[in-house]
Amino acid sequence: MGLSSIGTATEGMQLCIFDLRRGQHEGQELDKILYFFPPDLPFSTQLSVIGLSEGLITFTRIFSPEAACEVIEAERHSHVFYEAEPDIWMVMIVEKSKEPEAIWRIDALREVLKEIHSLFIMFHGSIRALLDKEPGGGLTRAHLYPFIMDYLRACQKLSPLDECCWDFLVGKKLLLPSFCDCLKERRTVQMLTVGREAAIEVQTLVRLLESSAGNAQCSSLILFQDLLVSTTLSPEDTVNLFTYAVLRLTPLALSSGARSWSYLRKGNTSSHVTAGSTLAPSGSVSEQFYGSQDTSPAGDNRYCVVRPLQHGKWSKGKDGFLITDIWGVDVGRSDVTTPIVWLQHTEERMYLCAYQYKSLTLILLIPLSSILNGEQGVSTVKQQLLENASLKILKVEEKLSKGWGGENAYHVSGYRYLIVDGNRDISRASPPAKVTTLTKESLLALNRLREEVDAEKSRSKWDNPGRDKDLEVSIRAKNNAWAIARIIGGKELYMVLEKANETLLYASDAVEKFSNRYCSGAFSLD
Repeated sequence: MGLSSIGTATEGMQLCIFDLRRGQHEGQELDKILYFFPPDLPFSTQLSVIGLSEGLITFTRIFSPEAACEVIEAERHSHVFYEAEPDIWMVMIVEKSKEPEAIWRIDALREVLKEIHSLFIMFHGSIRALLDKEPGGGLTRAHLYPFIMDYLRACQKLSPLDECCWDFLVGKKLLLPSFCDCLKERRTVQMLTVGREAAIEVQTLVRLLESSAGNAQCSSLILFQDLLVSTTLSPEDTVNLFTYAVLRLTPLALSSGARSWSYLRKGNTSSHVTAGSTLAPSGSVSEQFYGSQDTSPAGDNRYCVVRPLQHGKWSKGKDGFLITDIWGVDVGRSDVTTPIVWLQHTEERMYLCAYQYKSLTLILLIPLSSILNGEQGVSTVKQQLLENASLKILKVEEKLSKGWGGENAYHVSGYRYLIVDGNRDISRASPPAKVTTLTKESLLALNRLREEVDAEKSRSKWDNPGRDKDLEVSIRAKNNAWAIARIIGGKELYMVLEKANETLLYASDAVEKFSNRYCSGAFSLD
């Protein structure tokens, strides 16, 4: 039985963001609520959920003041916590499945919360900064609501057969990462392996790109298809820009009828969580509180809210640069305004210029402080880029295309695997189409194994801070498949072997052969 036949439904899911510094006085309790899904629940229910979360946070701090609460397992629900910023908490509450095996992996759910927050900061800055700017909280709510709803709707289905793990929201249902996703790692980038000659050409192109803005300290990101080729950003900023590029900027993201094979995408295998409510009640009390819940481009007219995750808002211009009106239009020149992002590593605001040639996508980030005359200065940089780098762009795209092995380039016959380099936020995995051939029993076994590994890693982090723990675990699934985890020096390998011999020795030898051949340098990915 392949994955295409698997679907797990469960009732009820809640997602909230609240500030512990707010609403501590009687009559002001609503002030602490910054976001709540589903938004049309009575405020009494919202406050009850958040009050319980506050109590759990306070209680667990008695026993572990230095370690933030991460998860509370109740009889019917899992409460997943993430302290996004000091005293600003994101909490996801999911109802447990009636399946005997756990379908959720808690760390995977928490990664969703982390991804929402990281992308929000990249476009809007920190939540605390918005609260400081407008202490009433209206500005913050007006930004959070459309952003998260756009995130949940980020990849609209292109056909009845086309679902991806970005498409969390379908009607009233939320699609959350489940056991079907245990051979994927959110918040990592997928690299393209290139030869020495191509790598030299890429490095030359990087220097040409970053010299287009003169003496400004620019940064760049280069992708081929949906894979990262080069970056001069920090790992965290690279993950955020890569995620956004795969979602909205690459050729596959721009072509409305294309089905992406990216490792961020998958077949129709998600577990469903019923929201049980309409999502944008018009004229409701909650609308007055959160601001307009209209997720049309106009949005809330009381605030100027940029919505970077809107679908279908990017296109390719005649000169090859990608354009969007999300950030507005320059009235004086009738041109669209250049997007602006915020880098967490340098704490700088940067102009985002994206250029595309065939399967190659180039992203150039230019400090706002280095462009004195705004949009006119950005146009000058774009022109300089075309003059300096056009021929090199053509050459690099040609070389990468010749060396590209297609969607199954990283498939290894007989293996279904995931390799993660946590130090560099890089992962590589079996192509999604190959993973769908695995049985439900195999994936449930690997999901359970990853839960155990997550717990061991968490314990090790507090027992031996700064030191990675090496371990290897193998378990036998009900269908006699082997689920295997191996961690060495912070690099992780997860694998399923469904056609393995009955002995553990056979499975161990198979993993060793894979590691020696495909994970050279102790799981190095390039």
